[in-house]
Amino acid sequence: MYFGNQKFLVAGLSKSGAASAEFLLRRGAAVYLYDDVADAAVQNTMRALAERGAVPVPRGGMGEAVGSCDVLVLSPGIPIDHELPVAFRKRGKRILGEAELGCLFLRAALVAVTGTNGKTTTVTMIDEVLRAAGLKSCACGNIGAPLVSKADELGYGDIAVAEISSFQLETLSSIRPHVAVVTNIAQDHLDRHYTMENYIFLKEKLLRNMRESEFAVLNYDDERVRAFADKARCPVRYFSLRERVRGACLFEGGLYYENEKIMDASALSLKGEHNLANALAAICAVKLLGAESGTVASALSKMRGVRHRIETVAEVNGVTYIDDSKGTNVDATLTALGCMQADTVVLLGGKDKGEDYDKLFAGMLGGRAVHAVLYGENRFKLLASAAKKGFTQVTLCAGFELAVRIAAMTAKRGQNVLLSPASSSFDLFAGYEERGDRFCAVVASLRGDADGGEKLCVE
Repeated sequence: MYFGNQKFLVAGLSKSGAASAEFLLRRGAAVYLYDDVADAAVQNTMRALAERGAVPVPRGGMGEAVGSCDVLVLSPGIPIDHELPVAFRKRGKRILGEAELGCLFLRAALVAVTGTNGKTTTVTMIDEVLRAAGLKSCACGNIGAPLVSKADELGYGDIAVAEISSFQLETLSSIRPHVAVVTNIAQDHLDRHYTMENYIFLKEKLLRNMRESEFAVLNYDDERVRAFADKARCPVRYFSLRERVRGACLFEGGLYYENEKIMDASALSLKGEHNLANALAAICAVKLLGAESGTVASALSKMRGVRHRIETVAEVNGVTYIDDSKGTNVDATLTALGCMQADTVVLLGGKDKGEDYDKLFAGMLGGRAVHAVLYGENRFKLLASAAKKGFTQVTLCAGFELAVRIAAMTAKRGQNVLLSPASSSFDLFAGYEERGDRFCAVVASLRGDADGGEKLCVE
């Protein structure tokens, strides 16, 4: 790419699109802006970028922009089969994603984490250990700051720890991490990727460019992920809860790396089997980066949980409210329910991602879930699966706030109300963070309505 005489069309003005436009403008590039969405946030972003020299493209001007622009920079929220990238592809023009643009110019070493569940927690664990070790580490990518926004900030001695989603992998071809971690693979995003084969293919792309000087860290307990080693051209290390493997494993109550005990599993601050797996993945990654074992143990024993992931936010009238808004697929919700220590009313619903909810309700039978409140765009599909599997304790409603209040009225003292929707948030919210924040706000209002002195735990 030559910024001096090429025109760039940035499509999608969410956080990643805005970061891409700012990156290109700093280099003196001619930048054009387009978004299908015309809400206030997009308009404000477009105005701010226009003041710096970018050119907004009106709805009717997309055809002209396709003809005049040389490179399309695609935000991950826009699928690769959208009419805009299809038009660029037909003309033989280059298509980049925000993460691809970041990888092309990133000087720091890269640790990349992908998978269906556990990505954010694993990234956070790796980042906190590296920071505790005195390194300049930055958690970025699909968690927080876009990768491209850190390309200029991080130097050669620094480390970028990036969460990489399947949406980003659609347009990501230059990524070459020093350490690549694949946490697991379960059904997710089939509304966009259509088949599990395509979804698995995208996840495997993370390892495509890696060679002898890099490392892949794979979940040995996940048969699909373990198979990635067959095509890997870099050294492979594993993590496992069940087997002694070359890498990190759980053995006799301890978390080990190779033959060295790093810490007792009971000392891990985040509880649950899924967090043991996340910790083993993180241990393997940071040990490959040279972290001292004592530093690893200390950091993991002090780490706080990730926001919106099985996070206890309040107790009101004897009912505990737990925010797992990040539980956007069936496997994540079943994991959250498996962590419950009391009977639970679960809030399910949102935008359907093509998942089979039969598995969800089959898994809920005989467990801690005593009632499900179904809301959102996919509530009738959820209801059909509940009926099919014989899970009869359900309430159906449309709005989110009403669903939370119904769950509150349904739960008995000593029980939980768990928001773990098994669905995307994009029917009603901008993202799972906004959904989780709204849940906390409704719970706070319940506390305000309550007669009693329970302490609100929201920080």
